[in-house]
Amino acid sequence: MNNGTSANSAPAHAGAVFAHNTVFAAIDIGASSGRVMLGRVSPESGVSLETIHRFPNGVVELDGGLRWDFNALFAEVLKGLSAAADVSATNGERIVSIGIDTWAVDYGLVNKAGELTAQPYSYRDERSRATVERVHSAIPPEKLYASTGLQFLQFNTLYQLAAEQNLDGVQALLIPDLIAFLLTGVRRTEATNASTTGLLDAVAGEWATDFLDALRLPRNIFPPLIQPGETIGTLLPAILKQTGLPSDTTVVAVGSHDTASAVAAVPARVLGTSGDQDFAYISSGTWSLVGVELNAPVLSEASRKANFTNERGVDGTIRYLRNVGGLWLLSECQRAWAAQGFSQALPALLDSAAALPAGGPQINADDPAFTAPDNMPDRIRAAVRNTGAVLPDRPAAVVRCIMDSLAAGYARTLADAERLTGRSTGAVHIVGGGSQNRLLCQLTADATGKPVIAGPVEATAQGNVLVQARAAGVVAGGLAELRGLVVAGTTLERYEPAHEVSGVPS
Repeated sequence: MNNGTSANSAPAHAGAVFAHNTVFAAIDIGASSGRVMLGRVSPESGVSLETIHRFPNGVVELDGGLRWDFNALFAEVLKGLSAAADVSATNGERIVSIGIDTWAVDYGLVNKAGELTAQPYSYRDERSRATVERVHSAIPPEKLYASTGLQFLQFNTLYQLAAEQNLDGVQALLIPDLIAFLLTGVRRTEATNASTTGLLDAVAGEWATDFLDALRLPRNIFPPLIQPGETIGTLLPAILKQTGLPSDTTVVAVGSHDTASAVAAVPARVLGTSGDQDFAYISSGTWSLVGVELNAPVLSEASRKANFTNERGVDGTIRYLRNVGGLWLLSECQRAWAAQGFSQALPALLDSAAALPAGGPQINADDPAFTAPDNMPDRIRAAVRNTGAVLPDRPAAVVRCIMDSLAAGYARTLADAERLTGRSTGAVHIVGGGSQNRLLCQLTADATGKPVIAGPVEATAQGNVLVQARAAGVVAGGLAELRGLVVAGTTLERYEPAHEVSGVPS
């Protein structure tokens, strides 16, 4: 049960130098919305964020598939950067750099002239489903995993690339890299996002050129790699003119996979855990990324069969995790209900769901059947019927089913992570939008039998800003020091398990 405990004491940051007029711009875009934010860092208040511009994002039916309206997305980014320049100038502050994070796996194809050949496909499009068998006939799944350590998802980048008709004379730029290219003219592939493509060697941290050859993909299909904290480039003259940003503003690589930035801001070690790797995290948003932080990948056959992924994090860490269904299920239900004239506010809907008794029906929340947009309430009720149970046609009952199913999925995944890594985790840290969902946090504590620490909500943007601040010399240290600054500026809620849970290690 939530006991209202907050943990926001910060350790000393020896060696850090703080410039009070220095600010950082964070471009943070998810699958349903994006923001441009200004981040400020100080030893007293930690990381503070100001949302400058918020804009919607989503897939559209275009040219025979589900795609992102990238032209509109980039126009919103420029609008946000222009507003950020105005705000910082008014405050007498200087924007030193810009960092970009987005969702993973998707890309745009850019020709030699630097032009986007088409609007990028969304991972929710079905085109890559037909390529899976062909890819696996060229590279057996066991061999793929032993090298890349990547969880199998039919929309991983390598399956999408296998669906392309003609890749001559083009490069694939992952979405944050595409934004950086349009800002700077420099083509690079940031390493944390590269690790989600299925074409990066998990141990060497380099492109798996033998896999590119086996799939008949050009060896230069991706630009060279760049690490978080390295400078991509300075802004193009046209961008400077359009945004009004200072001429020396740089674009700095951060953990450009949004989960990499979020995990960098998990306030774990400073909350009393005994080491860098004895905590679990859940980055909860459209998807739920559930796992632990490691120093080296786990490439065993048991890990492959459990469908865990080894993705790179900030400072060479490994995000050992599994994708679990997320709050996409809830948002799609809300969209369907609104179309039917039911638009109860989410807090009231969650309260109604919390009032229902425990032990109701559950679904497999990460079933691929829930990936595409459609009538989600109907699909959830159909999935429940397939289990032999019945789910009432009331929104509160559907929401409770989603929350129970997510919590159960989290518990199974964390138990598997402990088994496969040989680690025993303490607290579970929920960051991102799901950290505000009190019902989900409490059910997760109950299902795992572990305390849940909820927050920060804006972990992704905080991780983005902190990597920029360290690159600028505004703060020094490793992940422990960065995470200490997160705690300094965040009130964290603690949820204790209501009862002992059988079958899940505590």
